[in-house]
Amino acid sequence: MVSTIRQLFENDYDEEGFRRCSVTGLDVHRSVETHVKLFGLTAVVALIVGGIFAFTVATTRWELIGLLPEDGYYRHLSMHAWNILIFWMVFMEIAILYVGGPMVLGRKLPLTKLAKAGWITMVAGALGVNYSIWTVSGSQEAPLLTAYVPLNVPMEFYASAIVFLIGATIAALPFLATIWFEKRGAPDKTLPLVVFGAFITSIIAVEAILGGIAAFGYALIWQLGLIETINTGIYRQLYWIVGHGTQQINLLAMITVWYFLTHVVGGAVLVSEKVSRSAFILYLFFINLGAAHHLMVDPGVSVGWRIFNTSYAFYGAAFASMIHAFAIPAGLEAGRRQRGFGGGLFGWLTSAPWRNPVFSATIFSIILFGFVGGITGVLMGQLQLNMTWHNTFATVGHFHGTVALGTTLAFMGLLFFVIKTMFRRAFISERAASLVPYFYAGAMGIATLMMMYVGILYGVPRRTSSVVRNIPGTEFSLSAAAPLMTLFGIFAVLAILAGVLFLAVAAGSLLFGRRLESGDDGGMVPDGGVLSDGGDSVHAADMRGTFTLCLVFMATFVLLYVLNWFLLTQLWSIGA
Repeated sequence: MVSTIRQLFENDYDEEGFRRCSVTGLDVHRSVETHVKLFGLTAVVALIVGGIFAFTVATTRWELIGLLPEDGYYRHLSMHAWNILIFWMVFMEIAILYVGGPMVLGRKLPLTKLAKAGWITMVAGALGVNYSIWTVSGSQEAPLLTAYVPLNVPMEFYASAIVFLIGATIAALPFLATIWFEKRGAPDKTLPLVVFGAFITSIIAVEAILGGIAAFGYALIWQLGLIETINTGIYRQLYWIVGHGTQQINLLAMITVWYFLTHVVGGAVLVSEKVSRSAFILYLFFINLGAAHHLMVDPGVSVGWRIFNTSYAFYGAAFASMIHAFAIPAGLEAGRRQRGFGGGLFGWLTSAPWRNPVFSATIFSIILFGFVGGITGVLMGQLQLNMTWHNTFATVGHFHGTVALGTTLAFMGLLFFVIKTMFRRAFISERAASLVPYFYAGAMGIATLMMMYVGILYGVPRRTSSVVRNIPGTEFSLSAAAPLMTLFGIFAVLAILAGVLFLAVAAGSLLFGRRLESGDDGGMVPDGGVLSDGGDSVHAADMRGTFTLCLVFMATFVLLYVLNWFLLTQLWSIGA
């Protein structure tokens, strides 16, 4: 087994440690590939752990089964949240920084000892967080993701979370050093868009990490007794810098992956690099302000502060997302039309390589994140509309629409890409690999919609596992939501099975897949090859298909916006 694992980190390199990638055409150094594989494999381990607890959480909320008692449910929910929302994502995002930095730039990974030290520190922090959650006892409580003070959670939890955040900072330093060396060597040279996107992602990450260290450090010194009291309002505001900031890292990393994979496996070109860069810059200034929607009912902040952050300021981030929503499919359409593939309105899309799981996972991620996660994020982020969403199961649906349907699907596609291009292994079953994005997107998509539906229309609460039966001490009943909760349970379990299939294909391919010889692209290269630049002809390309899709998206946005305002008028009258 040890020799098999060691072989996964070997490739045919030249005397300087480089090799030419048969798909991207990039010169990739051994140090880059080794660390991408290391962080990627660790991320998959976190996905496995989080997926196990996804099953126990889903089958508990599916009250027909009711797997766990109320006291055990929160422990499992905490394990699921931290491993999926934090560890799976952040380990993958460090790997993405190494892909989006030294790999794309054709450089060695500098400071490799720091990269390894960062990995060790992150693993230690992740193990500490998991241990402290799993071993809570007595009067202590599982911290969930928020670990709101003065909830009595283990002191080791806060310390371990800080260790993990410090480790992520250390692991990101080699990427930042790469950018430093690149710009110092060629100060007038513009960074490629993927590198630029990864760089903006790293800046957002620094903001989130500093907020997390401040929040957890504040709670830790209170737990240690160094301060007698703690201001819960300040903690909440500090926490959401990292609580929501980590999801913004997911967003920017995911969009960077979209640009990269649609280019190398779909044949996309850049419609306007300057416009896409401007969208990343808008994120830099506005995206973290959206964290305010977690504090919509917080008495410690003013109404004016909430409205400014979640409406006016947040529109800058929403505008950036609209730019990417047009630029990425437009680049795909222009690139494929330039190659002569697909006529009519959508021929460029229907003729695309949909059997390639890298391509299909990426496109499903774009579509589902936009229509499900993106639209609902803007809706629930408004002060007035948040009244119908706050602390209901619809909120859980929203972040499954972003993290599960958006980021996880994109990262699945990236891992499939890495299996063939870096690990140089063929899939053990092309058919099973092709099925994964369809299976997962379909099942998780329906489960997510059910979460939103029962939350908005029935008021099913977010964190209470037993809700369909009458709420104790009242005559109020949510039993009408039982059929939809059953649908949620069925499709949640199916989505978990799709995740199991993904892991089986990935692990099976690494261990038993045929070794791809040098020059074998594994079927990853798009029809007509990869175009390095769309050139001036890109502006002459027909993009009416993308324009039509954007009109459909805007119509859906307006329809859901009006519907949510109508539902707001149907809230119960209080004191009438």
